[in-house]
Amino acid sequence: MNDRTRQLLIGLTGVLLLSACRSTPTRNRIEESQFPRVILWAWERPEDLEFLDPKRFGIAFLAQTLTLKNGDVVYNPRHQLLKVPAGVKLIAVTRIESQKITRERVDLSDDQRAKLVERIKKTLELEKVGAIQVDFDAVVSERTFYRKLLEDLRRELPDAIPLSMTSLASFCVGDRWLSDLPVDEAIPMVFRMGTDSDRIKNMLTSGADFRDGLCRRSYGVSLDEPVTTSFEKQRRVYIFNARSWTRADVTAIEERFGL
Repeated sequence: MNDRTRQLLIGLTGVLLLSACRSTPTRNRIEESQFPRVILWAWERPEDLEFLDPKRFGIAFLAQTLTLKNGDVVYNPRHQLLKVPAGVKLIAVTRIESQKITRERVDLSDDQRAKLVERIKKTLELEKVGAIQVDFDAVVSERTFYRKLLEDLRRELPDAIPLSMTSLASFCVGDRWLSDLPVDEAIPMVFRMGTDSDRIKNMLTSGADFRDGLCRRSYGVSLDEPVTTSFEKQRRVYIFNARSWTRADVTAIEERFGL
């Protein structure tokens, strides 16, 4: 074996090892904390979920919306009533809105990032909350800012507290920017996918899976937009509802997911 061949093999081995490390994260605090396999998203509307069985369902509720505007962070807490059963596991969701939504100029400064971290950390003080989730449709120019935000947040949170993020499904198919983010799961949202919808749904229906390891821990669907996947009964699923949840909605979920 000549030196050039040896160097090529060493380089290829390094790439493969790096790829494996990035695509196969080792820790999953969501599993460690024994969250149920089915999590209901409770968005900004009145929700009475006291009828849920906490052994079979968890709740990820919108706790606040933080809007980046110029150099500031505009805070908007949850305004709607949320009733939950005793013993249920809760995930506090923070929605971050930026230039993609508001069309406002955003500084993406260190000061803004620090304000976001403090606001998100405070949701852990809400009653019964055992995990944190961030929902931010970051555009390409915001990804470095978002990565640093998650890194700062992970350092500031207690080690045992799960940190999850939502993800556009397209990020989990062909875009590897989130491979080594410091989160316990990246939840591909398999609904409201726009131009990617048919391509990704056909991929999942055929039995294919998401490329990135963080995207293989859970997925998100909408009650009004069913999709067939090969991992439907094994993987944690987050379910969105465009209206307030009812007992009939939950019964349909129990039948679909074999609860």
